[in-house]
Amino acid sequence: MLNIIEPEAPDQLNAVRRLCWDYRDFLLTLDKQSVQIVQTFYPREKYARLMDAIEVDHAPPSGGIKLAVVGDEPIGCGMFHTIEPGVAEIKRVYVTDAARGTGAGRAIMLSLIETCRDLGFDHIRMDTGKPLEAATRLYLSLGFHLRDAYSEIPEIARDHLLFFEMSLSQIKKTKNTNK
Repeated sequence: MLNIIEPEAPDQLNAVRRLCWDYRDFLLTLDKQSVQIVQTFYPREKYARLMDAIEVDHAPPSGGIKLAVVGDEPIGCGMFHTIEPGVAEIKRVYVTDAARGTGAGRAIMLSLIETCRDLGFDHIRMDTGKPLEAATRLYLSLGFHLRDAYSEIPEIARDHLLFFEMSLSQIKKTKNTNK
């Protein structure tokens, strides 16, 4: 059974780090431009520093981390942080090859969206590479809309990324009444 948890224990946070490294490795299997972008913006040393600080950079209430598990097996993750007052940015949503198509990515995203709403964010922004067509379909199906870049984007990545935004004021909060 799929569960989405907020990792707190060291082994859970290490599982998120491993999944993030797997995500980086996955991006390096895409087209040449994706490889160049990853190597330019997330060289191993810089990415290692990001991973070392993941629980600080994404700590509530200005951020959050989600870990998808089936039984004891980590199968996916996602996180967010504040980029300006009232605006969260979702980062590094990833599911393993074995978990693709199971609904794990949707479950992670729904959990991230609900947490952002619960913490009082007004908007969520995110980006993804154009080759990640399944991710784009997922984000659009969840109510994100395409928008222009929301930060300075270097020339190398400008035509390779898609940018999304969701207004949380338009999303009604749903409570799970099944206890």
